[in-house]
Amino acid sequence: MVDWILDKIREVDVEEIHLVTNHRFAAAFEQWAPDDVRIHDDGTTSNDDRLGAIGDIAFVGIDDDLLAIAGDNLFEFSLGDYQAFWRTKDAASCVAVHDVGDRELAKKYGVISVDESDRITSFVEKPENPASTFIATATYMFARDHVRLVRTYLDDGNPPDQPGNFVAWLQARERVYAYRFPGRWWDIGDASQLLEADNLMRREHGLPERAEYSIEN
Repeated sequence: MVDWILDKIREVDVEEIHLVTNHRFAAAFEQWAPDDVRIHDDGTTSNDDRLGAIGDIAFVGIDDDLLAIAGDNLFEFSLGDYQAFWRTKDAASCVAVHDVGDRELAKKYGVISVDESDRITSFVEKPENPASTFIATATYMFARDHVRLVRTYLDDGNPPDQPGNFVAWLQARERVYAYRFPGRWWDIGDASQLLEADNLMRREHGLPERAEYSIEN
């Protein structure tokens, strides 16, 4: 998965690539890391002390425009096209959004509404009654001035996990746009989507499919 995302990142103009991991997996990532990827061990060892996705952005301390991608995002669209869209928005931020076509599935994600210019006008995290099936995927392009607001967001006592919480907070204060991407997308943090994506890739490469995943503690 990380190699897949890294191949996508190399389609765009970036100066540095950072990967944040907890302490448990830091050594494995250090062993894997190509020369152009910097690994950050955030020192956490459990869900009880984890910094959260927004906390990890603050931990790295980037003061620049930022492309942020969650490691459980499997997508096919071009980050180069996404970056080109973002650059037309003049120092705003963007979220890659996808129509999941199912309101029950949409309940698991941040559901968005936009105006005629694709500026996000509402962002509701995991709504009980989704207004649409357009959801935010965890692929963001933040303008530098908006990255600097991460510390303000955290200092105000807002949730440090689930980056959609930061986007919901941000879009109420600054310009944030929706990039509607083509192609397929899976949240492989969801077991059923992981199985679907895995079997799709297996079929495409002539490999036997899985019926299920076993779970080991």
